[in-house]
Amino acid sequence: MRGNRRLTFLGPGSPLSFPDPSESDDEGLLAVGGDLSPARLLFAYESGIFPWYSAGVPPLWWSPNPRAVMTRERLHVSRSLRRTLRGGDFEVSFDRAFVQVIEACAFNREGGTWILPEMMLAYTQLHQLGHAHSFEVWHHGELAGGLYGVRRGALFAAESMFHTVTDASKVALAVALDTLFRAGMRVFDVQFVTGHLASLGAYEVPRPEYLDALSTATRVPVAPAQISAALEGWAQRF
Repeated sequence: MRGNRRLTFLGPGSPLSFPDPSESDDEGLLAVGGDLSPARLLFAYESGIFPWYSAGVPPLWWSPNPRAVMTRERLHVSRSLRRTLRGGDFEVSFDRAFVQVIEACAFNREGGTWILPEMMLAYTQLHQLGHAHSFEVWHHGELAGGLYGVRRGALFAAESMFHTVTDASKVALAVALDTLFRAGMRVFDVQFVTGHLASLGAYEVPRPEYLDALSTATRVPVAPAQISAALEGWAQRF
């Protein structure tokens, strides 16, 4: 492990501050407690920190090393996925059904979920304030997949995705990634590399590199209207 572990305990409504992530160990647990207020969540994402915890424990705040990201250039689209993207069976929308997406991400999981009711409420509030967004994938008029995340300037921190129809979550991720970078996004954060994400092109960067990119990206404005406009014609780009 690198650095000194500094774990802070936060009370509800405590000042908006976290230990410096660069001084944390690689596991990246920085703080325990606090709340999920919009101000604290936004401050956390701007600082390279996110909440992740289970039922029955207070919020836990993390900034692991390394960090997982994706770029449009390194997105891996297999031949079968390309056929699916071009096939016309799916429709993709932006911010049409945020609540449905986050609920589906919470409930379409084996072995439980970390998307607790208070987290669903907190991120829905962020969405209502214009800081959290969803991409929805529709199949014959029914919600079949999607993802949601938090936007801070030109950072998009993807939180979770789901599917009920084969390949719908892959469609959501590929279209979201393409659309967001076309709209001006500079960092697409996926927190951790899983086998599924790695197969689509996710990779790890050292935390200092991530934090440096973050400090620049969060100062670059990217408006939801730019994202909506960039979504147009997505199927012809694959």
